[in-house]
Amino acid sequence: MRRVVCAEFGGPLSVVEEPTPEPGPGEVLVEVEAAGVSFVDGLIAAGRYQVRPPLPFTPGSAVAGRVVAGPSTGTAVVGLMMGFGGYASHVVLPAASVAPLPGGVSPQIAVAAVESYSTLVFAVTQRVTIGVGEWVVVLGAGGGIGLAAVDVARSLGGRVLAVASSREKRDAALAAGAETAIDYTDLKDGIRAATGGGADVVIDPVGGPAAESSLRALNAGGRFCVLGFASGEIPRLPANIVLLRNRAVVGVDWGDWARADADAAVALLADVLGRIGCGELHPAQPRTFPLADAEKVLQLFADRAVTGKIALLP
Repeated sequence: MRRVVCAEFGGPLSVVEEPTPEPGPGEVLVEVEAAGVSFVDGLIAAGRYQVRPPLPFTPGSAVAGRVVAGPSTGTAVVGLMMGFGGYASHVVLPAASVAPLPGGVSPQIAVAAVESYSTLVFAVTQRVTIGVGEWVVVLGAGGGIGLAAVDVARSLGGRVLAVASSREKRDAALAAGAETAIDYTDLKDGIRAATGGGADVVIDPVGGPAAESSLRALNAGGRFCVLGFASGEIPRLPANIVLLRNRAVVGVDWGDWARADADAAVALLADVLGRIGCGELHPAQPRTFPLADAEKVLQLFADRAVTGKIALLP
């Protein structure tokens, strides 16, 4: 088997070859056809995330492929790597941590959707509500999380205002179902103008100055969802603006929830895949790169040069 190894936080990644492992009782060996890549993977490899795995380690939290040993051999599955290890040609997983891959859903689509769509479905089923006709502002709308937010909010009947830094990213958000799109210029006034008064929900995976501007553009009873800080800057939101007009700030950390309750995370993943399979949700086709390009791909995320999602093909 081949796998990517991070031997030092912030250091180069290498690809090593080693014997293919054997699954133990209650485990399956999956031959990986596609491995998911995310912005968070790059933060972890750089040592800049709140979770720091023991070194050396293999990045990656989502894989799709076929079971080649263990229960249900021959079955196409999607797996959650709670302890990392997804950037590999083969992985051993607990049989309970894989979900069937529905027919018509490619491995590339599946791994591109695992973290982003699981995060958003978790958000709208357990952390916040989106009502039909409500205005949902999505910051960073051209990235993987942002495009998933656009798609999920659209599926619930929300009216989506996409906010993104480039025309390419705004066009991607419009193609995903956003009703309109703007850039970050004069954001508070831009949101109020585009929505005809203000937003009901803000989905923010970006942080930085845009967070406070969009918080100030919330209607009475508005909900501000904190998903991450892709800008690299953690905002200090003014409590008086939260108090005014009964606004709420809600944290959304699917990863922490998934690690605490793996069974629930797999059930939610199966639900997400089912929604994709039946056409309720429409993830975009990801760009693909070979496993050896993992370091290059993570640098693209660090440079904020990625529109949509990327999958590695072992």
